[in-house]
Amino acid sequence: MRKSVVAIVGRPNVGKSTIFNRLVGERISIVEDTPGVTRDRIYAEAEWLTTTFNLIDTGGIEMSDEPLLVQMRHQAEIAIDEADVIIFMVNGQEGITAADDEVAKILYKSNKPVVLGVNKIDNPEMRETIYDYYTLGFGEPHPISGAHGLGLGDLLDTVVGYFPEQQDEVQDEDTIYFSVIGRPNVGKSSLVNALLNEERVIVSDVEGTTREAIDTRLRNDGQDFVIIDTAGMRKRGKVYEAAEKYSVLRALKAIERSDVVLTLIDAETGIREQDKKIAGYAHEAGKAIIMVVNKWDTVDKDEKTMKEFEEKVRSHFQYLDYAPIVFLSAKTKKRLHTLIPALKTASENHAKRVPTNVLNDVIMDSLALNPTPTVKGKRLKVLYATQVAVKPPTFVIFVNDPALMHFSYKRFLENRIREAFGFVGSPINIFARKRA
Repeated sequence: MRKSVVAIVGRPNVGKSTIFNRLVGERISIVEDTPGVTRDRIYAEAEWLTTTFNLIDTGGIEMSDEPLLVQMRHQAEIAIDEADVIIFMVNGQEGITAADDEVAKILYKSNKPVVLGVNKIDNPEMRETIYDYYTLGFGEPHPISGAHGLGLGDLLDTVVGYFPEQQDEVQDEDTIYFSVIGRPNVGKSSLVNALLNEERVIVSDVEGTTREAIDTRLRNDGQDFVIIDTAGMRKRGKVYEAAEKYSVLRALKAIERSDVVLTLIDAETGIREQDKKIAGYAHEAGKAIIMVVNKWDTVDKDEKTMKEFEEKVRSHFQYLDYAPIVFLSAKTKKRLHTLIPALKTASENHAKRVPTNVLNDVIMDSLALNPTPTVKGKRLKVLYATQVAVKPPTFVIFVNDPALMHFSYKRFLENRIREAFGFVGSPINIFARKRA
């Protein structure tokens, strides 16, 4: 099911980032505790009551030497382009400014639902001032306080009420759905074309020339695939070219629908920080991942080059130690034949189920090899384990006290499970639970 997207839009210094952090709660700090994952606070998952949605903080765009109003227009255009619902934030302590009017004019043309939030209404006496904001033309203003968390419930009730009706996408279980993600100009469209063996997607060396995401069916060696091409996340004529942080937004929509995610790295320019950010989203989404080093034909090589580059990838992407690395050239199609087998393997492992009795044999053998630790005089007791989900494979280990399950011992058990059952290309989740 596709999550709805909400964008927080407004001029600088109205409190967009404060509201953003309030709405996403602790999710960002949890993400940043994951070793090797780096991300911006510009896009995160938020939840209100039983509804989960994606939230964009347009305040994350750095100001450049361009005029202020041009930058605000850029922020609003991006938000309008991506969002299902827009939260228009104004500062309740300053009144309506010319800059607020400028943003409002852009939002009028969006044909998207706009919910007006009047921020910094920190005490009941200030609520009388919000009626002036009806003149902006977006209906009832919602008095809120980002600093104190006041009024956010009513605001979110209105926002969620505008979400489009969600329908589960019906996907053929025998078909492997995969997406191609990466920063601009790493060869996403070229790889799609190479796999299709035809020029079905516009290809250019100019960043941002592919206009729309494209789903394409492919059959290879008896296996059906659907390629979810995310090159369209950079649209010509828009400002994605000037707003590098937004290059992940369209990738996220494709990641949600994918079984396997191909994360492309440019062998010619090497690994960049943006590569780690984009791959981190696929990892957090629990998708099977293959690291694809493209443009391998442009690298001067000897017998050590591939091993050295692989070590560099492992060093930068420590959290993706389960992901295979495929070296190829989409342009020349050299080593392209190695990608489809890796796709099949990753997809199979992502959907793999392990019989409970076999799983527990491995767990018991692991306990004999490395006995559970003692914490403050109490020893962890592992009672039994079972697999509760696939895509990604998820295991619950029942113990006497989950607090005694140190992350290092959980990591040991994960390594033992991988040794026994493979799971190459797929993340696995392990949760410790107390037996009822």
